[in-house]
Amino acid sequence: MKKENLTNNSPPLTSLKGALRLFRRQFSFSSCITWIPVQDSLGRTTAEAIFSPLSVPAAHLSEVDGIAVRSTDTKAASTETPAILSDVIRVSTGNVVPHDYDAVIMNEDLEKTDEGYLVEKAILPWHHIRPIGEDIIHNEMILPRKSKIRATDIGALISYGITKIPVCDLRVALIPTGDSIVPIGVHPGPDQMISSNLYMIAALTRSVGATVTHYPIIKNEKEKIKENILNAIPEHDIILISGGSSKGEKDYTASVIEELGTIIVNGIAIVPAKTTILADIEGKPVIGMPGYPIANYTILREIVMPLFSWYGCDIPEYPEIQVILGDMVQSSAGFEEFVQAIVGKVQDQWIAVPFPRGPGMQMNVVRSHAYLKVPTNKKSIKTGEKTNAYLTVPHAVAEQIVLVTGSHDPAIDYLADLAKDAEIHIASSHVGSMKGLLALKQGFCHLAPMHLLSEGGEYNIPYLKKHFSKEELVLICLGERIQGIVSREILGFDDILTHRFINRQEGSGTRMLLDHLLKQKKINPDLIEGYDEEVPTHLGVCLAIKNGDADLGMTIYSAARAFSLPFVPVDVERYELVTTKKMFEKDQRIRLLVEMIKSQKFKEILIHLGGYEIDKTGCIRHCTIR
Repeated sequence: MKKENLTNNSPPLTSLKGALRLFRRQFSFSSCITWIPVQDSLGRTTAEAIFSPLSVPAAHLSEVDGIAVRSTDTKAASTETPAILSDVIRVSTGNVVPHDYDAVIMNEDLEKTDEGYLVEKAILPWHHIRPIGEDIIHNEMILPRKSKIRATDIGALISYGITKIPVCDLRVALIPTGDSIVPIGVHPGPDQMISSNLYMIAALTRSVGATVTHYPIIKNEKEKIKENILNAIPEHDIILISGGSSKGEKDYTASVIEELGTIIVNGIAIVPAKTTILADIEGKPVIGMPGYPIANYTILREIVMPLFSWYGCDIPEYPEIQVILGDMVQSSAGFEEFVQAIVGKVQDQWIAVPFPRGPGMQMNVVRSHAYLKVPTNKKSIKTGEKTNAYLTVPHAVAEQIVLVTGSHDPAIDYLADLAKDAEIHIASSHVGSMKGLLALKQGFCHLAPMHLLSEGGEYNIPYLKKHFSKEELVLICLGERIQGIVSREILGFDDILTHRFINRQEGSGTRMLLDHLLKQKKINPDLIEGYDEEVPTHLGVCLAIKNGDADLGMTIYSAARAFSLPFVPVDVERYELVTTKKMFEKDQRIRLLVEMIKSQKFKEILIHLGGYEIDKTGCIRHCTIR
């Protein structure tokens, strides 16, 4: 995989702030105007102020069922000397009140006599009357220019007699380039990927009310790229080119732009996406974007969205919260780095757990709830340090996130799916049992999945007593899992010295079980080919074997079954979620999750996955450490 070179001898790159400033100075940012039916305008941006052609209501209307009266006829009325009203008109709610009448008395307040209606108090003018223009007056402004149309706005506009409105017709051309991308619906080869960036860009573009033109994928052919850009320029306000912005042998975006226009910025001091190009061709903004998904997404958020806002589009906001970092982030001095993270509130303190970096790791964006900024003058943000995070989900959603940090098991994903019914959002970090316990001890997670076998043959509690002090802990059994050897050839534990092995990371329960068994059998780990090759999940073990990167590994049965690989059982282990007694008692979400684990529905999921004994599923154990 191509990695960004952060140590070359090129001239210093432009800062993000500086790049935005240079780009904004270059253009006037006036989009075209188009008139569209009001009912089709949701999410679009008004190009001009919109005024009402009507007064609403168009006449004085009664608010209630009753009689229309002249308020002066009741001026002297009192309990002692009530007024008798005979010159009245019956009205219903919404009826026009005749011009000579200025108040309405509701039926419930009326007393009828032979001479008329008895009134025992003075009625003020406009009592129970909606005056003409109460809602809006003719030629009053409904929406100013650059307003994003909401569903409520559509209802109001139609009520005021408006059928068409002028909206900004911001037209964006999306031009994907590259030999390694294929269109949607085509199965990619091992060195190819589907042009997903195109659809992510299009979705975000449409979400702000702009219109999008998809151009077909262009292979790395300079003249074809030039031809498509020239075709796009006259009909569009913005040109976004995905791919080809690096400086590789077949990266032609920069050279084509130089021939057709002016490069304003060639490279920005940010990670990912430092190879971004900002340019001007015939007075139109052009952005050359890196091809990797996370880099592409970063540029969309940090540059393309601000560009849309300069045209008047209403762009998303990313609320800023202060967090404690649950794991260290290292960066390169001189670059502003953006890091995807999961967040959750643990005992009234926001915790952020950063994802490992990688330009092609698209699932990091899917799983994340926020992003972190590492300033250019910092090389790292340490574990436990306070920093700021920017939410990419609604604040209310972030409040319901439960952080699950520790050992990996596919059943956790199914539990997360069930939890959605209770509006609980589980965010998992697969770091191994030992790192999960450390995270729980530091207050960086709600639940720590673990399956650690002690030398005495007991699971989990001996390790809790070893690593915690003066703590009351609660263990929730997810199930007892069958661990074993997965391979392509029905290999067993005794084949570990004669075939290539793939291991789990140090500190994981599976790794510790392996080491326990090796010690029992007096096998030296140094003699095992691949012992030092590690993956962070059970599925990763199976994938390595399926692809031929290893011959065998230790995993759980459900993972082997998911890959249709042979499995030879080795042991049954107790897989439990650990939390503190304080969180167990005070956090309703944890108690709801326990009820879900106990449910027949979840037990049926474990049976379907295979490799779980469910007799102890949902059982609670307490561990008090003095």
